[in-house]
Amino acid sequence: MRFIGSIIEKLQRHPKRIVFPEGTEPRVLQAARQFHSLRLGAPILLGDRTQVKEAAARLNVSLEGVRIIDPAESEELESFVQRFLLLRRSRGVQEPEAREIMQKPNYFGGMMVAMHQADGLVSGTNEVTGSVLRPLFQIIKVAPQTTTASSCMVMEVEDSRHGENGVLFMADCGVIPDPTVDQLADIAVATARLAKHLLNVRPRVALLSFSTKGSATHPSIMKVQAATALAEQRAAAKGLEADFDGELQLDAALVEDIARRKVPESRVAGRANVLVFPDLNSGNIGSKLLRHMARANAYGQILLGLDRPAADVSRGSNAHDILGVAAIVGVQAVDYHLLYPGSGRKLPGE
Repeated sequence: MRFIGSIIEKLQRHPKRIVFPEGTEPRVLQAARQFHSLRLGAPILLGDRTQVKEAAARLNVSLEGVRIIDPAESEELESFVQRFLLLRRSRGVQEPEAREIMQKPNYFGGMMVAMHQADGLVSGTNEVTGSVLRPLFQIIKVAPQTTTASSCMVMEVEDSRHGENGVLFMADCGVIPDPTVDQLADIAVATARLAKHLLNVRPRVALLSFSTKGSATHPSIMKVQAATALAEQRAAAKGLEADFDGELQLDAALVEDIARRKVPESRVAGRANVLVFPDLNSGNIGSKLLRHMARANAYGQILLGLDRPAADVSRGSNAHDILGVAAIVGVQAVDYHLLYPGSGRKLPGE
């Protein structure tokens, strides 16, 4: 709670509107209630109004301060349909299809964020990743001067010796299955920027491998080495002060005694607060292993590189996890332009 407590305090000073497309999900209802009770801003639940109220009543959850919107009955539906047509007409989407699509909560929620009617979106408790990401990529898309959309987990462990007082940023754990050198470098820089933004510390980024500094030979190791060099260049070009090192094994990245033996000259080894995995297999497995075996608090997936803040939470998330993710998304929204200069641009037709 050390980390998420500080995030909550920041958001209390600058409350935001977060839309939750899964309005009848019990964990979302509980998180939305907590979001309002902690004075973090205005939670917005999407879904049939009667069903949302019935679900809340079954849980004895108050909906005071919680806004409910039924996409099918919203007065914004018509304008959202027309704006979606502008975005997707080149793909052959016609008005009847656009109307049907925009009544789906994830699409409606994505359009709310795109049209500045909400400051961020949190979804995924009952949806596969594609169902959350597809509307965001179609409506919100990537931020200016950005080519890679990815994700990260923010993990908080009890042992404060690891990461930044127990906080670790781990990427990519949810979007890109097998990143190229360019994508891996972008993931490293984007995650470092988020770590700097949320913690206000110098990011120490370890690009992970099964090898440390040439202890093995394999094409995947060469990719990590190349991505490390490229990440350093791109961070410098963006004015991001951060340290990058790779390839590093996980123990060399996190354990100081091992780091001193393997890479004594490294500014990252043994002290990494950002871990970049070589592919989605290792990232997803590693983050879930840490969450369940070490009982870490897990907040994510925080989506990186989009034009607006959003998150795709795990279907295994509890209400506390969802609240934490919503708070992180809200804090990002406070000054999102610092993460992605030029973000928040208008959609066609605005």
